[in-house]
Amino acid sequence: QVQLVESGGGLVQAGGSLRLSCAASGRTRSTHVMGWFRQAPGKERELAAITWGAGSTYYADSVKGRFTISRDNAKNTVYLQMNSLKPEDTAVYYCAAGSPPEVWGQGTQVTVSS
Repeated sequence: QVQLVESGGGLVQAGGSLRLSCAASGRTRSTHVMGWFRQAPGKERELAAITWGAGSTYYADSVKGRFTISRDNAKNTVYLQMNSLKPEDTAVYYCAAGSPPEVWGQGTQVTVSS
């Protein structure tokens, strides 16, 4: 079983940046596919970015060009660099492993003020 722990959320002004981290422990061989999802109040959880294999990535249109997903396999950690943040990026951000996701982190709050 894999355990995922997110960190790096917080409050930032519009136009600012944050970097989220997701540390995996346990059976990390199942972390071939890792993704960041987000859920805004009153909305469905949605995919923001995903990475798999030797660095392949996919981004939702809403974050493309502003967010970057990356991973450090030596540290079993996945990152989400978020730039040019907008108030509509406000959400709880979840890290997930697997496709479809099988393991979820506890979530970290990102709040972007206007």
